[in-house]
Amino acid sequence: MTKLLGAKDATKLKPHAISSVKHRYILGMRVDATSYQDATQRVINWAKAGDSRYVCAANVHMVMEAYDQGEFARTVNNADLVTPDGKPLVQALRALGICHVDQVRGPNLTLHVCEAAAREGVPIGLYGGTTESLSMFTTFLQKRYPGIKIVCQISPPFRPLTPAEDAEYTQQIVKSGARILFVGIGCPKQELWMAAHRGRIGAVMLGVGAAFDFHSGRVKQAPVWMQQAGLEWVYRLKSEPKRLWKRYAKHNPRFVLFFFKQWLSSLFARDWLEATSHK
Repeated sequence: MTKLLGAKDATKLKPHAISSVKHRYILGMRVDATSYQDATQRVINWAKAGDSRYVCAANVHMVMEAYDQGEFARTVNNADLVTPDGKPLVQALRALGICHVDQVRGPNLTLHVCEAAAREGVPIGLYGGTTESLSMFTTFLQKRYPGIKIVCQISPPFRPLTPAEDAEYTQQIVKSGARILFVGIGCPKQELWMAAHRGRIGAVMLGVGAAFDFHSGRVKQAPVWMQQAGLEWVYRLKSEPKRLWKRYAKHNPRFVLFFFKQWLSSLFARDWLEATSHK
């Protein structure tokens, strides 16, 4: 196994710490009932230990990509933490019996982790976006969290990387000493990239999607009331109809239908268990 980890040998990776987190499988993909405080603390603890781990922020798009592609489902299910980024997944977790669960959006978790990293002196890195968006996001973070250590900024090309390019970027990240790496290259690309680099990069990798563009002001986020109502997708569709309409038209109706079937099955299973337990 490669020795690029730096702080910790890749053969000494700790086992995934998901057993202490309540979770459910939504259409076969694991989603953890975490919170901003819990997820942030886990990331900081792993980063201080020099662990190589990855965190996914899950929404309906990710669930359906995992449903359609078994290999991608395994990638997400093998993550160290999978947060319920989308409000529909929060509602799904509640429907499956986890009453107390919070929405943990990737862009918001980014700020929580950056605040903690600045306070604890943990160096961070940025991977994804454009040179302009990274510059704007860096300026935003430095103003909001004075003293934050941003030791790495990489804007890879949008095309697939050559093995040589990937090796060079990986080496840059390792040499920078970043212990938390925010990865914003879009789903499912970022999740696959993080999985491929666990054991090669001694940092906690967080897949944060469009967080760089959101916080740099390049792309507007949905109002909070739309986020809380589970209507963020409507706002994003209105903002980027050409890019997103096919995704939502394909995934959203199927998610509702397939999850409804899963929920009914879970009810029947619960009723059967209750009936047999009284015999």
